[in-house]
Amino acid sequence: MLKRILTPLFVLILAFSMVSNVSAQSYSFSLDREIVNVFWNADGTMALDYQFTFTNSPGGHVIDFVDVGVPTGQFSETSADMNGSSLSISSDFQGEGGSGFSVDMGAYAIQPGESGIVHVVIGRVEDVLYKDDNDEAYASAVFSPNWFGSQFVNGVTDLSVTYHMPPGVQPGEPRWHEAPSGFPAEPQTGIDSAGRVFYTWSNPSASGSTQYYFGASFPKSYVPEGAIVTPPPFDFAALIGSLVPMLFCGIFAFMFVGMPILGVIQGNRRKMQYLPPKVSIEGHGIKRGLTAVEAAILMEQSLDKVMTMILFGVVKKGAAEVVTREPLKVSVSKEKPAGLHEYESNFLDAFKEKDVAQQRRVLQTMTVSLIKSVSEKMKGFSRKETIEYYKRIMETAWEQVQKANTPEMQMAFFDQQLEWTMLDKEYDDRSRRVFQRPVYVPMWWGSYDPIYRSRPTSGGLPSSMPGQPSGRASLPGADFAASVVTGVQTFSQKVIGNVNTFTQKVTGVTNPPPKPTSSGKSGGGGRSSGGCACACACAGCACACAGGGR
Repeated sequence: MLKRILTPLFVLILAFSMVSNVSAQSYSFSLDREIVNVFWNADGTMALDYQFTFTNSPGGHVIDFVDVGVPTGQFSETSADMNGSSLSISSDFQGEGGSGFSVDMGAYAIQPGESGIVHVVIGRVEDVLYKDDNDEAYASAVFSPNWFGSQFVNGVTDLSVTYHMPPGVQPGEPRWHEAPSGFPAEPQTGIDSAGRVFYTWSNPSASGSTQYYFGASFPKSYVPEGAIVTPPPFDFAALIGSLVPMLFCGIFAFMFVGMPILGVIQGNRRKMQYLPPKVSIEGHGIKRGLTAVEAAILMEQSLDKVMTMILFGVVKKGAAEVVTREPLKVSVSKEKPAGLHEYESNFLDAFKEKDVAQQRRVLQTMTVSLIKSVSEKMKGFSRKETIEYYKRIMETAWEQVQKANTPEMQMAFFDQQLEWTMLDKEYDDRSRRVFQRPVYVPMWWGSYDPIYRSRPTSGGLPSSMPGQPSGRASLPGADFAASVVTGVQTFSQKVIGNVNTFTQKVTGVTNPPPKPTSSGKSGGGGRSSGGCACACACAGCACACAGGGR
């Protein structure tokens, strides 16, 4: 399945008259042909051989990955190539259905306007045979080939699926199941080059975004008995008899007690999730270059911590100074220094307001703008991979703190890494554990901590480290950690007020609750273009699922 990024229609309309980067990021292709050979082996396993012929649309995103769904998670011996050139296999499967792998096209990625044939082999798939419901002496084999989201596939697909029966099966023994819509009622039959009976279903006008089911049964004596998946037996009468009383009690308890509680919990949780839903549409790869503040937004860190991180940034750049902590007053420089981020400039504008309520409104507007900016930057990238990337940066920053053995190394940490450590959700406890000895602070620290600024620069400051650099002073580690943590608490209590209320107002803009439907009914019975529903009569199911991704 091809991984893609959906671009809202209105953006495409606005960008119609120009070469748009956003439209270029939308996957759009035709699956001209899909040839699938399914080998049912003597040991009861299945082997798959795919040939996908893609034609990338002129304005489509480069086809750089192909996701291949597999019926079960018990598969191995995967390989892929393009025109004989080997391609890499990745476990970063983005398709729906739960099981599969990704083909990394690498240097052979299919560019816009070009075509290519991708050959994929899965040498072994287990747990794919079921007992035939109509004949206990037969095993049933049902399979659904790889398919892709209808949002991305254009035109028709020449689809051919060939079943190769286990060695030894005679021509008159196997039985085909009902063919999918659009395919001939009876498959083409014959003997392949290895002497195995084969069935072939073909449709030159199939859909590359439709999930088709193909099935056949053959005598189970040709495969080991243990290879046939057998559901555990159930005594349904006894089960129902014991569950009915409990079920009624449970329903009433849930309706009158559980549902209200669950509704409150879920509602409060959603109100704190300020990132818009579109960030959850996974792309591929890591978005590098985010600031520590932007990474904190991506991780949906508490907004009072985000505000403290921004304050550190503007103080370090000489754009502001904390005048007092109680109440919190920030003096903004008359001239903004170069290199400020947009959110830092907006942050400073908030503290030019005299009224606390107006400060809060400006900070809410700033936060909304920052969240939207991060959302735009994440288009086409994987949120999961990116968060893991910045967690590693955070851990590296902590390692630098713990390994710092000289005043110079410590000051380098303060100047470069302090905000990154604050990405740690356990910053409070961890900072108190790590900062066990006096620490040297940089020159800008006095602009952040008025209490420290009021102290003398020599003679009266506690320090246990020799060789203190000129113009630098030290603080006990516990005092330093407390100063950072207190800064977060100050923002929560004195500036943005209740952090939950502040966040909910932001969420109301960036991630508003869905509008209720007029009917009050939810849809049912259908299957999305990227889903997998294994409901094969008479055979169980071995369905390969891929769709709704790249």
